[in-house]
Amino acid sequence: MRKLLQHKYNAGKAVLGAVVLAAALSSCEKFTELQPNAQIPEDQVFVDSANIDLAVNGMYNNAAVGSYADSYTAGRGYPFGAAAIEQDEMRGEDMVNLATFYQLTYESTYSTVSANNVAMWLNLYSLINQANVLIEGVQGAAQKGVISTARAERFEAEARFLRALAHHELLIHFSFPYADGNGSKPGVPYRDVAINTPQRIEEGKKVGRGTVAEVYTKILADLDYAETKLPSTAKLISRASKGAAIALKTRIKLHKGDWAGVIAEGAKLGTDGAGPNFTSPICGYKLTASPDEPFTNQAGNDESVFSIANGAASTANGGVNGALPNMLGPADKGGRGLVATSPNLYNASFWVTGDKRRDLLQVQQTTDKAKYFFNYKYRDYINKTDWAPIVRYAEVLLNVGEAYARQGNTAQAFLLLNAVRNRSVPEGSKFTTPPADLVLAILQERRIEFAGEGRRWPDIHRLQKDANPAYVTSGIPAKVLSIKGDGSEYDLVNRPVVTPTKGAIPYTDFRFLWPIPATEIAANPTLAAQQNAGY
Repeated sequence: MRKLLQHKYNAGKAVLGAVVLAAALSSCEKFTELQPNAQIPEDQVFVDSANIDLAVNGMYNNAAVGSYADSYTAGRGYPFGAAAIEQDEMRGEDMVNLATFYQLTYESTYSTVSANNVAMWLNLYSLINQANVLIEGVQGAAQKGVISTARAERFEAEARFLRALAHHELLIHFSFPYADGNGSKPGVPYRDVAINTPQRIEEGKKVGRGTVAEVYTKILADLDYAETKLPSTAKLISRASKGAAIALKTRIKLHKGDWAGVIAEGAKLGTDGAGPNFTSPICGYKLTASPDEPFTNQAGNDESVFSIANGAASTANGGVNGALPNMLGPADKGGRGLVATSPNLYNASFWVTGDKRRDLLQVQQTTDKAKYFFNYKYRDYINKTDWAPIVRYAEVLLNVGEAYARQGNTAQAFLLLNAVRNRSVPEGSKFTTPPADLVLAILQERRIEFAGEGRRWPDIHRLQKDANPAYVTSGIPAKVLSIKGDGSEYDLVNRPVVTPTKGAIPYTDFRFLWPIPATEIAANPTLAAQQNAGY
């Protein structure tokens, strides 16, 4: 595999080629070639308005497809088209890995050369570099009058949004949570300069990890800029918007433990209202009537804030080895049957009988001796066009609800929890008074609401140093390695607990963090001295 900084240089030179949006019918050739066929060199992109549009679309396509083993013809959905969701679920305990496909991630046996964690690092930084090349390019194009300043600022804001999203994904895997030392632990290199010349490669090698707090400050600065420059009325779910920037800030500030900040950002999106039907004044977000609509009406629903579009062409989605319906879906419907819902989540006491999310968003495989339940949010097993949900309004409501609960505003927290929960649970199971531990109820609601959306590991990560032990897994949780194929362990009457046979890994164990890849260590002497302990 190529050295990372050279990989990023090549990506910056070529990735801004003649590509189409991930939802369309095709995508670019290998991004790592300097001037591959069907692409436009960087020096020809930012002198033409139409080519700049293609470059922006190419950035989103790179977020959806990425590369695997240095190949962009088999991207496997890196980083955000599918892979981030799959990896984040496999680091948690609410799904069960049934085969060897995700074994390294699921059982925490990864190393500096194992494919999935290496590919996440490479692809996240490739996307970051593409965003940086775009930012510099549109700034120059505006100065030369190729495009208007307003248009350049919007494109820059979209790039900054993706840059912020990518850096945060790096933090939750390669760095300790903000709460550990108030952000003083090593972060990840925050790349905000395009690596597109040999000189910049050398300059890039000098950029160290900094601290977690420093990375969070830069993430929020990017999102603040995006908020001011992105449209507040248009609701194109597959493109960053003002609402998406604010929504992502509620997540980032939640990870910081900045409860007041979460509440302030949420208020911009209507979470300070009286409920029960919260609506955002920006972009008009609101919960859909049924919990499955964000997945059955991906481009046109009111709840999805930002999703990564996947297209029907083989080069515009994660493919059979990466797309969400294939990885998380049952074999008898056309998926691969690789990852099932854990019986321990399915049977959990906090997931009440009659919840629509079991009926509509879980499906049982009918195959004899393999009657597992699978996630049913992604179901286009043939064309693999299911979009990858990144932020939904339901998350905004629960982010802000948790922040209110942490600050003691039980009334507003309860309204926000009920807004999400009540659309799915039967009338007799609705809360009439706040639960004794409202924060715990919200955390449990997150596990149900976002099952299969990759939110479990981020919650495990951010909560490690919480003062309340009821919220903490104390490291990587114990996991179920095998389940019975007769379906008997999915039982809402008796609600059995399957004993995990993979023991928990303490927070103090080096495996809690992923290692910086060996290729990066070999290429970058600064980071070679800053490798995570134990590797």
